[in-house]
Amino acid sequence: MDERVALVGEYTWTEQDPAFGGLSAIEVADNGIDFLALSDRSILWSGRLLREGGSVTGITGLSKVTLENGPTRGEGTRNDSEGLARDSDGTVYISFEGDARVARLGPDGVTEDLTVSPDFAHMQGNASLESLAITPDGTLLTLPERSGRVDLPFPVYALDDTGWSIIADIPRDGSFLPVGLDLGPDGQFYLLERDFTGLGFRTRIRQFDADFTNETVLLETGNARHDNLEGISAWRDDSGSIRLTLVSDDNFLFLQRTEIVEYRVLR
Repeated sequence: MDERVALVGEYTWTEQDPAFGGLSAIEVADNGIDFLALSDRSILWSGRLLREGGSVTGITGLSKVTLENGPTRGEGTRNDSEGLARDSDGTVYISFEGDARVARLGPDGVTEDLTVSPDFAHMQGNASLESLAITPDGTLLTLPERSGRVDLPFPVYALDDTGWSIIADIPRDGSFLPVGLDLGPDGQFYLLERDFTGLGFRTRIRQFDADFTNETVLLETGNARHDNLEGISAWRDDSGSIRLTLVSDDNFLFLQRTEIVEYRVLR
């Protein structure tokens, strides 16, 4: 495949804290240094990326907040946090699986649930709201990891004053499933997808216009090229190029690892 991105670097991230791991989402600031990373056990990490020659070489200033999510409304875990988005004012939003919903992060890690679509209750418990993104006007967007059938597209939900509505459908193509979504400073959506082969993971990144048309496959890897990449953040680097920062979920397993992988979108 004629890849439309170039690998910038790969960094294996380790910490002694037993709570570290399971990272499902990442948000990198415009400066390419400050970041938030979310685990699937309701822990939000913040820190700064150390760089040499533009590539990530380490982490500094790391701290964590354990989310306070309140009582569950239904079946499944309430603490399976998966998607992460931050608006222009710095407010953080988080999407959850199990008890599928989107919440606003308040002081001291307390989350406040936003309105819920009736559709969310019918999504698969471990394959619902993996992805979360936000537009410049503050519109939140999410989509499930699974669409329900292999011949059904993935519905994109948007939240406005009247609640959630489906604004687009993303074609389901092959065995890849969406796990991360971000809107880049170029006005393009970047969708991170993964495929578990039984022996490892494959990664795909698709790019869309703001209305989720004009699909372009930027990257499709072979098996085990990277670990279980689940989070994506799009930002513009000093050269003016769009940089895609990806993070992997190690599932708290010894055989897996937490990686930060970066690609540059080619012009």
